[in-house]
Amino acid sequence: MPLAPTLGILRLDTAFPRVRGDIGCADTFAFPVRYAVVAGASVDGVVHRPSEALLPAFVAGGATLAAEGCAGIATTCGFLARWQRALADRLPVPVMTSALLLVPAIARTLPKGRRVGIVTYSAADLTPEVLAGAGADPATPVAGVDPHGAFAQTIREDRATLDAAAMAADTVAAGRALLAAHERIGAVVLECANMPPYRDDVARALRLPVYDAAQAFAWFHAGL
Repeated sequence: MPLAPTLGILRLDTAFPRVRGDIGCADTFAFPVRYAVVAGASVDGVVHRPSEALLPAFVAGGATLAAEGCAGIATTCGFLARWQRALADRLPVPVMTSALLLVPAIARTLPKGRRVGIVTYSAADLTPEVLAGAGADPATPVAGVDPHGAFAQTIREDRATLDAAAMAADTVAAGRALLAAHERIGAVVLECANMPPYRDDVARALRLPVYDAAQAFAWFHAGL
């Protein structure tokens, strides 16, 4: 049988642990992946103070992965949806930057009156521009993890250790906050590429369909 195609993944320049399920962990996937770290692409520079000056470095990283034989390109940050069109236009293979690209499709699967909601690493930074980059309705309900909690601080401070139970609890709490603040949520998309390890915890707590980047990229890879 032919070998499965390799998915190239553009990684932010971070050092926090990447546990199984995280997009930055090769063991997450049942198919071959190849990573390229985008030098200087910090969480701060991509999410909190996004800099257009970083785009050429992402393009260069994607081009290198394609030249090395990767059949498609993904990323380890959901906020890179803002550059979905720019990256797809500049790279020679298909690109799927973010789980946020699932939002418009999932919205169309829901019963009348139900809507999709988003759980994100940073609600303050999930702007209409980022949502528009994913083709999502800018009015999509959003809730973020506590910016002072374990999840957000582990990522933003690039901590050397990770408390999985605390990360899961923060993600679940954000899901519950989403449902408390917005009526008739029918499904949830986890924006953050570090959230898939906690998807099952969120699904059990909310009793709703929950979708993440690991699922999105597995689907994307299946077509390559």
